[in-house]
Amino acid sequence: MPPHHLAPPEGGVLPQAALADEARAATRLLFPALAEGLIQRRPWAMARAERRQADHAAIDVVRELRARYGVGPLRLRAGPRSVALLLDPEDLARVLRETPGPFSPAPREKRRALEQFQPHGSLITRGPRREARRRVNELALDAPHPVHAVAPAVVTRVRREATALAQRAVESGLSWDGFARAWWRSVRAIVLGEAAAADEELTDRLARLRAAGWGHLPGPQGPGGWSLLAPRRRLSRAEFLLRLQAYAFQAPPDTLAGQLHGIEAEPGTDPVGQVPHWLFAFDAAGAATLRALALLSTYPQQAARARAELSGVDLTRPQRLDFLRGCVLEAVRLWPTTPLLLRESTEDTRWRGTVIPAGTLFAAYTPYFHRAEPAEPHGGAFEPGMWLDGSAERNPAFVPFSGGPAGCPGQNAVLLTASTWLAALLAHNTYVLDPPTPLRPRQPLPVTLNHFALRFSAQPG
Repeated sequence: MPPHHLAPPEGGVLPQAALADEARAATRLLFPALAEGLIQRRPWAMARAERRQADHAAIDVVRELRARYGVGPLRLRAGPRSVALLLDPEDLARVLRETPGPFSPAPREKRRALEQFQPHGSLITRGPRREARRRVNELALDAPHPVHAVAPAVVTRVRREATALAQRAVESGLSWDGFARAWWRSVRAIVLGEAAAADEELTDRLARLRAAGWGHLPGPQGPGGWSLLAPRRRLSRAEFLLRLQAYAFQAPPDTLAGQLHGIEAEPGTDPVGQVPHWLFAFDAAGAATLRALALLSTYPQQAARARAELSGVDLTRPQRLDFLRGCVLEAVRLWPTTPLLLRESTEDTRWRGTVIPAGTLFAAYTPYFHRAEPAEPHGGAFEPGMWLDGSAERNPAFVPFSGGPAGCPGQNAVLLTASTWLAALLAHNTYVLDPPTPLRPRQPLPVTLNHFALRFSAQPG
């Protein structure tokens, strides 16, 4: 296995993967990731992936490609698409840092997938409107601040749902289904207000539109070869957006959507059109929160530190809860909610003495960066403390919320919500993972973890 600082190839030519290696990358990395669902996770596919530990096999493929071809980027062919697979953390850092130009966060595959439910979202906007839409997100989500301006309402809404869920958990246990229902009630209230809290149909419609988007990602017939935006989906999207707008336009000031009302936006910005992506992001945050609870249920030392952070703290008021935030960040690092980071070059770019043409799709397989050699010495260990001492931030391989100018503007809002949820659950009960579970003390953490299958027993205290 080559060292992480392996010298780049000489001669100004980036390596091109052999056909056999391209096939292995497709069958063991790309297709399994697509099957699990990049836009909407599928329970059956996640169960199958966990049994096979599919991400372990995919990491091995990337590791072998780096050993064979060097630090890359490694050129691959995906139908008519030219792909550059990133293998080095510094290259990943460059691509994220130089976004949106010359590396656009809106390649056509991502636009076709996400426009199913957020046609005006900043993430898939190209051109002059992108900056205006990004600004709206940053202002409404209070991006730079760990504790959002609407944090008191967030705490109230989370505690209401989490307290009721914790009480039920003592009697009947805690599962993903029960957690997800309570999670979404709190999220709908946080984003849109109490009027939307019970509207499960709203987020169910969003889930169906997200599921429709997966066919626009690279498939065996080339990018976008599995489905089209059919008229029925346009109608479904319109119905969803109208339902969402009705709540957003009436959202009170203590909600995330309510923060949009005071923002002066340029014509065509569509502030409410940014909200679908907030809901999309909160879905992944729910999975990360339950995985963080599973980790704390498995590691007594870290659980004790979490309880110490909560000791003597008034949880009815907003708290920063840095250690619990670190637990959520670790859950996302260990099991990335975005396994493939994609950027598209908008102009010719120079790499190690050669030029990669405009229109190339740059791809980073985040489980490799988060788990393999770039992650050393942490790798597959549960190390939430590194998010408090700054060591995680200094490692360019760790990108749980992406990074650079296109990094997630809702990171702090998500971490506030998730850490408040964990605090409310832990304040009432002690949780134990029910067997069978792939998480066991003093054993390596699984590379693939199916959050849909997590089950807990709970005892007061």
